[in-house]
Amino acid sequence: MSHQFADLTSPQAAALRENTTVLLLPVGAVEPHGPHAPLDTDPIISAGMCARAADLFADDPAITVKILPTLSYGVTEFGSAFAGAVGISAETLHALVVEICSSLAAQGFPRVVIVNNHFEPGHVSALRTAVKTLADKEIQTSYLDLLRRAAVARLTEEFQSGSCHAGRYETSLVLADHPHLVDTAAMASLPPVRVDMPAAMGAGAHGFHEMGMTDAYCGAPAEASAAEGHDTFARLTDLLVEAIRAACHDHVR
Repeated sequence: MSHQFADLTSPQAAALRENTTVLLLPVGAVEPHGPHAPLDTDPIISAGMCARAADLFADDPAITVKILPTLSYGVTEFGSAFAGAVGISAETLHALVVEICSSLAAQGFPRVVIVNNHFEPGHVSALRTAVKTLADKEIQTSYLDLLRRAAVARLTEEFQSGSCHAGRYETSLVLADHPHLVDTAAMASLPPVRVDMPAAMGAGAHGFHEMGMTDAYCGAPAEASAAEGHDTFARLTDLLVEAIRAACHDHVR
């Protein structure tokens, strides 16, 4: 059976309300990822995590996991100087998430885990605030926050360095799931670009150009490999599985 919530018929969806069902909401943004990786990089990573987690729960007698349609548009102000950045406001993102999760809760689906891989500050802040807004409405939506210290420590060295936009970390993940979308010839020609993005943002930089990312990437994409991508997906999926189990526990509690 498909893991996709939107592939269900209405009666099939209604039947899930009888189970302990967790819905995953993949989130990302359509924005530039260097001259080699697709605009859809962030949604690809979020969807890949969700698919792997759903596979792991496929035969679980206690928890059913389904994946909602990906929310691919986000806050993309940092990449707006480049072609392909399709941005929405933080207010719009906040409203979308609140309304989607509120609609699901009203239908008897209170357990939603937001799975995001676009880390622009305004985007992340909108998601965190949306979760708080939902909590105020007594809807306990979960957000797998990969920027928390405990999560960061379990990911790759490049991710931990903060120099990882369309670099080795993200490019490896796309190579693992959609290798045909990576221009490997362009990737192999790219020199490393070291930019501590969190530090640059903290210092007031407001775009990739200001950070020194003249080709909309930082890190070392030429070092990327599908093998590293599969390993990183395993780490990300472990974090998501823990979040799914916590969502069930927190709801019962």
